[in-house]
Amino acid sequence: MPEGKLLWLSPALPGDTHDVRAAREHDIIDTCAQLDREVLADKGYTGAGGTVITPIKRRPKTELSDKHKKSNKVHATLRAPVERTISRIKQQRIFRHARTSPNRLTSAAPAILTLMIYT
Repeated sequence: MPEGKLLWLSPALPGDTHDVRAAREHDIIDTCAQLDREVLADKGYTGAGGTVITPIKRRPKTELSDKHKKSNKVHATLRAPVERTISRIKQQRIFRHARTSPNRLTSAAPAILTLMIYT
């Protein structure tokens, strides 16, 4: 399976910042829309707008149709390299066990990115 390749790490934000808010704050959604780049995102980005494509959620007390299940499976397959890359970032214990300001982690992020690109 192809490996995901990390291209960019955003500056750190407080831990309670929702993913969609962080993407908007860093202008990721607008930039992708301006570049006409479709973005595959998880269900947490539902309603983000722009060119963000999310899996289809089932409605309460209903089942997804086979067509929607297949669509979600293709979506998950295409996102797999991204999920593997995120997993690699989370393996870096500096982010998990940091007892410092998010601003300092922002300074460490380029070093982590460099290590991930060249290893």
